[in-house]
Amino acid sequence: MPDAQSILSHTPDLASLEAVTTPVESDVVVVGIAADSDAGKDAAPVVVAPGLSADAAAALGALARAVGAPTKVGSTTRLPAPEGVPGGSVILVGLGSAGAEVTDEVLRRAAGAAARACRGLGAALVLLDADRTEAVALGAGLGSFRPAKVTAKTDRDDDEEPDSLRVFVAGGGTAAVTRAATIAECVGLARDLVNTPPNLLYPGSFADRAAALATDAGLEVEVLDEAALAAGGFGGILAVGGGSSRGPRLVRLTHRGAEGRPTVALVGKGVTFDTGGISIKPAAGMEQMTMDMGGAAAVVATVILAARLGLELTVVATVPMAENMPSSTAYRPGDVLTMYGGTTVEVQNTDAEGRLILADAIVRACEDSPSHLVDTATLTGAQMVALGKRTPGVMGTEGFRDRVAELSREVGEGGWPMPLPEELRDGLDSEVADLTNVTPHRWGGMLSAGLFLSEFVADGVEWAHIDVAGPAYNDGGPEGYLPKGGTGVPVRTMLAVLEDIAAGD
Repeated sequence: MPDAQSILSHTPDLASLEAVTTPVESDVVVVGIAADSDAGKDAAPVVVAPGLSADAAAALGALARAVGAPTKVGSTTRLPAPEGVPGGSVILVGLGSAGAEVTDEVLRRAAGAAARACRGLGAALVLLDADRTEAVALGAGLGSFRPAKVTAKTDRDDDEEPDSLRVFVAGGGTAAVTRAATIAECVGLARDLVNTPPNLLYPGSFADRAAALATDAGLEVEVLDEAALAAGGFGGILAVGGGSSRGPRLVRLTHRGAEGRPTVALVGKGVTFDTGGISIKPAAGMEQMTMDMGGAAAVVATVILAARLGLELTVVATVPMAENMPSSTAYRPGDVLTMYGGTTVEVQNTDAEGRLILADAIVRACEDSPSHLVDTATLTGAQMVALGKRTPGVMGTEGFRDRVAELSREVGEGGWPMPLPEELRDGLDSEVADLTNVTPHRWGGMLSAGLFLSEFVADGVEWAHIDVAGPAYNDGGPEGYLPKGGTGVPVRTMLAVLEDIAAGD
């Protein structure tokens, strides 16, 4: 694990993934079990283990029944391996009911839970589905993630720090497994960035890390510091970052596709720590505001992923970074800001800061004349009130919004389309400026934030805003392929959107 000096250059700690066409001898073998509802509650579960003999599968079913192994999706049970199973032990992982469809998401969740259970057990062979190796491999890769830890230890205790996991995914599909490993690594990168403590990840160090990662991936890089932001008139970013001794940044990363291919803009909120500013937050739970740059982390990871997968379109990431702190130089409720592009905004709440830095970045992103723009942010607590902690709210241009939400559900990130009601727009009118940054009431807070952002999107640009205030960070225990802490949502949604646009052009 890295120390405080090296955590920013940490490589995501994930299992290595390899495709195999037939079962190979391993330390532990992963097989699926599903409840056979037609045979009664005391019957042996159905064993899903492609490549194993019928006798070995029957023996596993008998063992599962004997120990009462649960079949709930993602539940795991470890047993000694019976004869015919090529390993020292077996991880039984639940797939639900034998009568229900085993979707790609069920496979991802099961493989993720199994990979986490395999940590410290040596090499693992995963036998879940011989035809959908990408889903299995991606789940295993995402589930094997271990967060970086800041530590002074130099000697590793094998019980505390288990060896890296090697996972064999049965069924072939080398290209699919390689793709899954690449996606898992970039999601892991976003998770590591979110989990990095805010005294180590601040606008300057975040910008430097993003630039270094982008350079390694062959991207074009531009970083604007405080002076450049002031010269350019980025009033929102400068105001939000003005209360901190660590100045704001705007990072632009470009994956250049072939001439004539579409240009897609990505924008992500990068508030590296959010106290709320002068409108300060309650102390309880404020430590979680280290994750308020989850949108920025996802956007940085996605544009790198686009380059690594060689997507045939141009992707331009515009990432505003600031630390929202109260001080004698902090912006105040009542201030009027002149945003990039000239729109004026009356600040009524300094804790509605994310939309201010996003507004500057959206206007700048639209100057590249993209056909589509996707922005994402841990933007509003109202997202969690409306949809819970696992379901992103998707707003924007109606047709594109619906497609983004659909793709998000297909990849397992669960996006849900939300409206931008016209009647809420009046609450953003100001008597002293073009707009206010909040409405005078608490109703539809997520939707009002979306309406605010819509004011800065250029005409003719297909736009979607993804609010991931809850989904970007898991404050509970690990589940399926989701770890505690940063989740990497919505990297996989944005990748699916980029590939959909590229395919449809």
